[in-house]
Amino acid sequence: MAVPIAYSVKNLTARKGTTLLAAAGIGLVVVIFSAVLMLAHGFRKTLVSTGSLDNAIVLRKGATSELVSSIDRDQAAILKTQPEVAVGSDGAPVAASELIVIISAPKRSNGETSNIVVRGVTPDSLNMRPVKLVEGRTWTPGLSELVAGSLIASKFKGCGLGETVHLGGRDWTVVGLFDAGETGFESELWGDAEQVMAAVRRPTYSSVTVKLKDPAGLDTLKERIEKDPRFNAQVQGEREFYDKQSTYIALFIQILGIFVTSVFSLAAILAAMLTMFATISSRTAEIGTLRALGYPRRSILLAFVLESTLVGIVGGVVGILPAFALQYLSFSTTNWTSFSEVAWKFSLSGEIVAASMLFAASMGFLGGLLPAWRAARIPIVDALREG
Repeated sequence: MAVPIAYSVKNLTARKGTTLLAAAGIGLVVVIFSAVLMLAHGFRKTLVSTGSLDNAIVLRKGATSELVSSIDRDQAAILKTQPEVAVGSDGAPVAASELIVIISAPKRSNGETSNIVVRGVTPDSLNMRPVKLVEGRTWTPGLSELVAGSLIASKFKGCGLGETVHLGGRDWTVVGLFDAGETGFESELWGDAEQVMAAVRRPTYSSVTVKLKDPAGLDTLKERIEKDPRFNAQVQGEREFYDKQSTYIALFIQILGIFVTSVFSLAAILAAMLTMFATISSRTAEIGTLRALGYPRRSILLAFVLESTLVGIVGGVVGILPAFALQYLSFSTTNWTSFSEVAWKFSLSGEIVAASMLFAASMGFLGGLLPAWRAARIPIVDALREG
């Protein structure tokens, strides 16, 4: 005969203070746990969403990032004429030859300098990406002008509208801000590719990005380009390329977070265990009465394990609520593949909510096992006498 579930639920509400105290401890760990997952998910989401499914990017063979890649002008021109490349309404291929340059700029928060990306682009770069100008205007060809992603403009001095950054011996004025839909482009400055190449005295591009007529044509394009002796190039889907860029740092965040969370979770489990021990000590008479009514030991054990698990679930709810507010915060860190700052936001998903709740319930379950076992082992006579 099982102890009614209502008994465990009723005991939670009968001791609200104790329940909330234990749930708060578990909730604190859940906040940390969910925040770590949101950081890793947000970083990966930012970079992966930077790439489009119908775009392909061409880099020098062996290059792991645009920063160490080089495509000369002749090769770039030939790449754009491939049959898989989409053609615009003007009859020209939809493709962008781009140059990546790293500069240093001071952060608005503390004045410390960090690397940021300046991307030399072409007009097609704007058409191929989820970029929308929200303030000011685009750069004027032939002038030292840039447009900045909204996130990078808010975090670095010189990147705001009307401010200037120094590149290649010139001062470049930021004449516009763009919204890139929380992609990695939000962390970049964009300007005319020819002007940027002239400023840094570099004759080659970093990459060539082409829009495909059909995403299914990627493999054909890849096979032809990589086997063509005229090229020393590799072809990847743009989304695949940015997904690889996020792998290592997202994994590092998760490993670090799991270590920190594990330490805190041990403390939460211990707190839940002590709370359940105290609860059982004050309810010895109840346990004796239940045993006298015919409830077996396993029913007593299950009742207290259930009660502890419910405390964990309450803690999960308490902890997951702040996670919704975290989505409005943004951070920046160095992308190890480009050695430049990437700004991103915490990102909550259904999987993270489910994982956080399961984690909270597990802490409650583990914290209640030993006290429940002790409660089930108390002899009926001793329990009634102590009560």
